[in-house]
Amino acid sequence: MNETFHEQVAQLRRTQIVTAAIKVFAERGFHRTTIRHIAKAAGVADGTIYNYFEDKTALLLAILDSLNESERRDADLAQAVTTDIRQFFRHYFQHRWSVFDGDNLNVLRIVLSEVLVNPELRALYVERVIAPTFTLAEPYFQQLVAAGKLRAMDVPLTLRAIAATFLGLVMLRLLGDQRTQDQWDDSPELLTTLLLDGMLPSEGDSHGAV
Repeated sequence: MNETFHEQVAQLRRTQIVTAAIKVFAERGFHRTTIRHIAKAAGVADGTIYNYFEDKTALLLAILDSLNESERRDADLAQAVTTDIRQFFRHYFQHRWSVFDGDNLNVLRIVLSEVLVNPELRALYVERVIAPTFTLAEPYFQQLVAAGKLRAMDVPLTLRAIAATFLGLVMLRLLGDQRTQDQWDDSPELLTTLLLDGMLPSEGDSHGAV
């Protein structure tokens, strides 16, 4: 019981530090931010940061993990097996779209630029965040195929195509594409339809461009 309480306190403190780091990185950028800046924003001593994170690179990795929402991914995917598949994708994409706004979007720009130039961070990101996410998702999608909710497919490659589409839209927004920005809230529904129905017209569809 005592150990569980201490674990909960440690997790809350860790989340507090990551939340502060997101805000400070978004405001100051990665290289102009110091551990002291983050500690001040989190309301903790400098040394407390090092109890949870070795350095700023470790903090960046924690931010990427937080934006990926790795801790809730298992519960999210479990819903796909028990609920209507279209409703699942729609709600799932709507939630993920809502994550990338405000400070989160600004810090993602900073973090991604660092990932591209920092081989160590890039390797850790793939090893600890990206690869485990795909590994976790694959059995759920295999269950959906076995249950007839999705057609037979190359599940690992399909998951990467879905992730690439989502990240591509995020990148277009980061690059300032006005159409993506203006219709950001429409994208989850569009992506759901594109994934489940494809681009070929169904019977009764009009063929005119929108």
